[in-house]
Amino acid sequence: MKTMTQKQQGFTLIELMIVVAIIGILAAVALPAYQDYTIRAKMAEVLVQAGAHKNSVVEFYQSENALPTDLDKAGVDTASIASSYITALTMPNAGELQYVVDIDGKATGNVLLAPTIANGSLTWVCSGTVDTKYLPANCR
Repeated sequence: MKTMTQKQQGFTLIELMIVVAIIGILAAVALPAYQDYTIRAKMAEVLVQAGAHKNSVVEFYQSENALPTDLDKAGVDTASIASSYITALTMPNAGELQYVVDIDGKATGNVLLAPTIANGSLTWVCSGTVDTKYLPANCR
């Protein structure tokens, strides 16, 4: 009697196909989630830029005890917008900052920051027409 003591080395074709299928499924789920994450990070850049403009409105309110009626009175220079994702900035109502954003053609629309006065101080309410999955948690 012969004894066979050969060891199998390597993977079979079916094992390799299963691994490739699992990697494909994971990639199909992970890539869209990663793209959404990068768009949300770019939206955060827009809101960081808005912080400087909000400060201008707050300073005007503290000195004049009224909200500014246009961007010039607030001291907001639209030419100095550093974000490439903001295509326009307007003040539709007193103190409100409305940003028109276009982030890679996916997150497009308006983001409106509206001040509310409570006990002599300003708080900001965020809303917009941009798809809510791209907005930060305080804007949803």
